Amino acid sequence: MTPYQPTPDDHFTFGLWTVGNPGRDPFGHETRPPIDPVDAVVRLAELGAYGVNLHDDDLVPFGSRATERDRIVERFRAALADTGMHVPMATTNLFSQPVFKEGAFTANDAQVRRFAVQKTMRAIDLGAELGATVYVMWGGREGVEADAAKDVGAALDRYAEAVNLCCAHIRDRGYDLVVALEPKPNEPRGDILLPTVGHALAFIDELEWPEMVGLNPEFAHETMSGLSFHHAVAQTLWHGKLFHIDLNGQRIGKYDQDFRFGSEGIRDAFHLVRLLEDAGWTGMRHFDAHPYRTEDHDGVWEFARGCMRTYLILKEKAQRFHCDPEIAEALAAAKVAGLREPTSPGGLGTASLDALRTADIDPSPLATQGYGHERLDQLVTELLLGVR
Repeated sequence: MTPYQPTPDDHFTFGLWTVGNPGRDPFGHETRPPIDPVDAVVRLAELGAYGVNLHDDDLVPFGSRATERDRIVERFRAALADTGMHVPMATTNLFSQPVFKEGAFTANDAQVRRFAVQKTMRAIDLGAELGATVYVMWGGREGVEADAAKDVGAALDRYAEAVNLCCAHIRDRGYDLVVALEPKPNEPRGDILLPTVGHALAFIDELEWPEMVGLNPEFAHETMSGLSFHHAVAQTLWHGKLFHIDLNGQRIGKYDQDFRFGSEGIRDAFHLVRLLEDAGWTGMRHFDAHPYRTEDHDGVWEFARGCMRTYLILKEKAQRFHCDPEIAEALAAAKVAGLREPTSPGGLGTASLDALRTADIDPSPLATQGYGHERLDQLVTELLLGVR
């Protein structure tokens, strides 16, 4: 087998909107024709992917009649059956149509909100029909440009109500689905609600069924605002809320670029892969990225191949990280394992508190000790550069 050749066991997935992106940007028209969703399924299966994910409108054009919807879905299901591909995640497009220009779940107009929830319920039905077990919610239009036009507290009330209604729909229908919120700090709205992992985690605690709701963090979304993505994922795992993940590449401070995974931020990508693999996380490795605008259809499949190949290369680097004796020595010098030792081995009782209060701790030698971070960091650099 070719080195770093993906197989379905790797659980790599792509959105229909990723490989199907036609190369349009805010300043230019499409540079390649659309790809039939069935063709996307077939080509991704040939490349070794596990499945495809979709917005409702990616598969069934907005405004389609019920008979046309059923015909499209049946053809798509046949392609999934023929290739052995899966649809692990589904989501709703609540951002493209003009009706959502002022918001969807948090629109000031109650009728817009009702339409958004209804559209989401129907998309949940579609996802369940195709076998999805995760339902992602990205609030791309949940925000504001003119602060005087939005009562943020009331907007959060309506946001929570909408998520609760969708969870109630899932429960009422008996679907085996969980909901994953997708935080993003900016774009397309001037200021988006629930901009970071921390905001979203706090929001979940206020929901009716918080156990049903987790997160779908995205590499680009944390990175664009200068935050560490792998730190965000680590905290999401710590809360037990990593329900899905979006992998791509992004430069700090830029607009949402959605580059091929690993094309930017290779160190953070490495630490992320190491984190996921060390945690034994069993979820999908989903690539929410777009081929460069310069590419034809052949380039689209090179893009998909590259996302998966880079993940597998970094996975191997993570394995080498754990087997390298010099790195092990540097980790020991940095006292990395010491962080797992409780600060108070006896817990929170009075005896333990008294022991801490009266302990004879001399800070002088502690202040002068070195931790060897320079050496450890250089060893990681050499590992990534391929000389270890």
